Amino acid sequence: MGGAALHKESIQEAIIHLKNSGVRITPQRHAIIEYLIESQSHPTADEIYKALEGKFPNMSVATVYNNLRALREVGMVKELTFGDSSSRFDYVTSDHYHIICEKCGRMTDFHYDGLNSIHALVEKETGYSVTNHRMEVYGVCPSCKETKLL
Repeated sequence: MGGAALHKESIQEAIIHLKNSGVRITPQRHAIIEYLIESQSHPTADEIYKALEGKFPNMSVATVYNNLRALREVGMVKELTFGDSSSRFDYVTSDHYHIICEKCGRMTDFHYDGLNSIHALVEKETGYSVTNHRMEVYGVCPSCKETKLL
């Protein structure tokens, strides 16, 4: 299945999930989901707003934030904070982690199944019930290495 077909399927699955969660599907909400799935860029709310303002001239940044909050509440979006003032948003597809370029800020997803066993280990060692975890890796992306921004 090609990338466009896979994105279309993901969008349809997202719509079904929203309906099953009792969340209304507005044109703006649909467009935000579509943008998150297709861009795969971990955008800020402002970046989403700028990307969609031509299609929805009456939409505000507050509308984007409200929609992202609704999507987060039903488990479709994760809000990522990395110590700066802006949150980035990630459409939840599967458990994955992020590597972030220290030079340009680019963020790339990666998968590593080996971390799944850590939940059981941590629970056994600490007595906690693990509900979530987050891992970030930092480095220099190929583009910055190529342009010698080291």
